[in-house]
Amino acid sequence: MLDHGTAPPATGDDQRSPRPAAGFAAGLMRRKPVERLVAEGGQGEGGSLRRSLGMWQLTMISIGATLGTGIFVVLGEAVPKAGPAVIISFVIAGITALFSALSYAELAGTIPVSGSSYSYAYATLGELVAWVCGWCLILEYGVSVAAVAVGWGQYLNELLDGTIGVTIPASLANPPGDGGVFNLPALLVVLLCMAFLLGGAKESARANTIMVAVKIVALLLFCGVAFQGIKAGNYTPFMPLGVAGLSSAGASLFFSYIGFDAASTAGEEAKDAQRDLPRAIMLSLIIVTALYCLVAAVAVGAMPWQKFEGSEAALAGIMKDVTGQSFWAVLLAAGAVIAIASVVLTVLYGQTRILFAMSRDGLVPKVFSKVHAKSGTPRANTVIVSLFCGILAAAIPLGQLADATSIGTLFAFALVNVAVIVLRRTRPDMKRTFRVPLSPVFPAIGFLLCVYMMGSLDKVTWMVFGVWMAVGLVIYFGYGRSRSRLAREETQVSLEK
Repeated sequence: MLDHGTAPPATGDDQRSPRPAAGFAAGLMRRKPVERLVAEGGQGEGGSLRRSLGMWQLTMISIGATLGTGIFVVLGEAVPKAGPAVIISFVIAGITALFSALSYAELAGTIPVSGSSYSYAYATLGELVAWVCGWCLILEYGVSVAAVAVGWGQYLNELLDGTIGVTIPASLANPPGDGGVFNLPALLVVLLCMAFLLGGAKESARANTIMVAVKIVALLLFCGVAFQGIKAGNYTPFMPLGVAGLSSAGASLFFSYIGFDAASTAGEEAKDAQRDLPRAIMLSLIIVTALYCLVAAVAVGAMPWQKFEGSEAALAGIMKDVTGQSFWAVLLAAGAVIAIASVVLTVLYGQTRILFAMSRDGLVPKVFSKVHAKSGTPRANTVIVSLFCGILAAAIPLGQLADATSIGTLFAFALVNVAVIVLRRTRPDMKRTFRVPLSPVFPAIGFLLCVYMMGSLDKVTWMVFGVWMAVGLVIYFGYGRSRSRLAREETQVSLEK
């Protein structure tokens, strides 16, 4: 539901000067006014981000961050959990993402800033919840970059084998625990994407658009060729591992839908963020879900589901089996190398912009919000994040990374659904360029679906998440809480009185 307009002048609490320093509990609940979030858009240490992205580029950022992850990489992890019913798992994950996407679209049009759900939570649920959300986003984006980069090396080996007959040794193409010592290709693709990002948002968006076009063509080519190898018997039994397997695969595949919120991280570099962000989010989700389901249906029809176990380059293998020729597999591998690189590029971009927003608020060091005057990008931020994600990709197996990303994503999305309900109640006067239909029912459904999907993840994933949250809280109370800009302003007001 479109409702064009801009946010009204600040009213009530939003116009007041910072209040005297709050007590401990009240300080954790301090909120950052929406108008201030919007007014600070693009501002960093020593410079400002540049508004250069239109709706098409924002849509391509969403598709670039999403399309390819679940099909080119995680399909080999999900099919053994659900069998041919992985098609339904994609639908379940897509519907779960849809309800959250509606909430994202409303908040992106109302609060068009770089922090994504971190900023939405800061404006509605308070500083502590915002920090937790931001910490989850670091897990979601940073770890997913590493997870996708792991699969990139598998397709690179397929491409090298099919073209020059040489492959990267297993010890340098796999992380420890997967038969290797160090995943060199994963590190290289992250560093390559870092180089694009350092050139500027507009240049990165242009490169991403080209890569998205290549990946769509590659997936449609796969469907056309692999369709010839479909056997009806491969679809039976359709649900060999029952409803539990269906839910488990859906929870893992939710990892594949994190891209739609990447557009919301570009809020401070969009030409008309309030109009274009909601449209880009919804359009990208529709395109991606349709392609995921189509490719999954063809893939499980062309190859028995049991053979997907341990395959991180499943589509290339299917092309080779169906045609009996390596040419088509090589062609698909080339498309996958480009496609997965675009996921790394756009998700890495989103991670840097979230840290940019958190740094501007004082919750993480200032180095993350320093803007390079010439390129208009947070260069130091980009280099630090890229090196961290690259090393992570080189050292940790794919399955563990994908599940850890899913739980962080689901938690952040759950908070976004709550934020829509809260903002509707606390600021009903605000103009919204997009409204979630049937609110608060749809946001509540989105919240419950996220909680349900989280419950489908295994105990190890929950343990990792618990440790991650504990570390995050230690950092917040040891660093972020005392250095928060809002906290320091409140303290200053108290001293002046």
